[in-house]
Amino acid sequence: MIASYSRIFTALCALASTAAAVTPLKVDGKDFVNSDTGDRFQIIGIDYQPGGQSGFSTKKDPLSDPDTCLRDAALMQRLGINTIRVYNLEPSLNHDKCVSYFNGAGIYIILDVNSPLDNGSLNRGEPWTSYNPVYFQQVFGIIEAFKSYPNVLGFFAGNEVINEDAEYLVPAYVRAVIRDMKDYIAKHSNRTIPVGYSAADVRNILMDTDRYFECHMKNSTSSQADFFGLNSYSWCGKASYKSSGYNVLTEDFSNSTMPVFFSEYGCNEVKPRVFTEVQAIYGEEMTQAFSGGLVYEWTEEDNEYGLIQVNKNGSVTLLVDYENLQGQFGKLDMDRIQSSNSSQTSVTREECSADLITSKKFLNAWNLPTRLTKINNYIENGLPNKPSGSLVSVSSTSIPVKVYGSDGNEISDIKYKVLADGQVNKPSSTGTSSSSSSSSDSSASGTSTSSSSTGTSTSTNAASMNGASSVLVGGVSGFFMLLASLM
Repeated sequence: MIASYSRIFTALCALASTAAAVTPLKVDGKDFVNSDTGDRFQIIGIDYQPGGQSGFSTKKDPLSDPDTCLRDAALMQRLGINTIRVYNLEPSLNHDKCVSYFNGAGIYIILDVNSPLDNGSLNRGEPWTSYNPVYFQQVFGIIEAFKSYPNVLGFFAGNEVINEDAEYLVPAYVRAVIRDMKDYIAKHSNRTIPVGYSAADVRNILMDTDRYFECHMKNSTSSQADFFGLNSYSWCGKASYKSSGYNVLTEDFSNSTMPVFFSEYGCNEVKPRVFTEVQAIYGEEMTQAFSGGLVYEWTEEDNEYGLIQVNKNGSVTLLVDYENLQGQFGKLDMDRIQSSNSSQTSVTREECSADLITSKKFLNAWNLPTRLTKINNYIENGLPNKPSGSLVSVSSTSIPVKVYGSDGNEISDIKYKVLADGQVNKPSSTGTSSSSSSSSDSSASGTSTSSSSTGTSTSTNAASMNGASSVLVGGVSGFFMLLASLM
């Protein structure tokens, strides 16, 4: 007997809130690639730490407030973001809903494992005092809390720990942390999750830092970094490829054998920011050396780097910087950016040797600290009382806050849209915003749809019913498959 219409409708409604999942990424040579298709992935991202360090505690972090995450995921979809970086996290909090919102929006996350709280990071002055089991409860706790989410792109083992004032042995301790993290992931995660380092733009030791983490150690293969982030603010205002020094960075990193990307960029010495560096970062020259970048930062804080302003009444104003960045993203040739190149994936790592290091101030030995017994026990047996996380169902919806453009006019068409399985958010081809018009969430024909209200441009067979959540079923054929299963 054919199933009743009520049963079919009930089943479709259930599918409407099914947790869609992006495809995990992996490292292949100097590229991030889709683990299913092998397509190249370039980071089009934002650094995300609402409230700054004052917005973080053991009771709240950027991925523990679902309402805020829903709002921001929708606004990032509109902008065209595919990756966020989150700096400070508390492992014990529940992150399921927030991570699911970003996942459903087609947005990956890169997570720093360190914390500004006591015993939450390496001491660059005396790293041996902080390399201890208490510190690794934080590090391994972050891994446990987030390892099961498919949109976790990777973990940063450290951020700007190495500089000219750091203790000489600091690089060895950071590389030991990378080793310990990768060994823990190999033992306790059902997939390989990349681990890397985020460096300050200290030019006289920058390439030494890259080579130190990149090279291959025969007796400690897991200690090499999987990727390298660079925090650089050398392109200010309407600078150029040469005046900013981007040409030098491109030349320096052209021979790197791991993915390199800007983990922070967006100088604000000239305001508003015009983000002309976007065309260089994703241009043909730089994409041979870099895998994109993350703009600093999402919310307006005291340092005035924000793209959005959260107002006292809870509403949001999109700043001129947001609109300028959206315009720059809209000019990108996404087909070229995502196309694979065998020269990128066929590279091999050099053996670690003292002649890789050029500065006398930088460590030129690879004798890593011995792993402490208790840290080794954590790796072998798992962290006691470990946290866990998993995706939950989320639905396409309007966001429950008012949003205004930089001109003060309300923007009424912003929605959070759950993308189909395997889909990733990307900039719209227009790169413009709308302050009044509304757009459809769906395409019944399965052709490519582009919406200035969402910033997505993705092939989908999803169909919406009266503005409801997108149904993750393959168009007409998917409907009949569902119908058959209910008979």
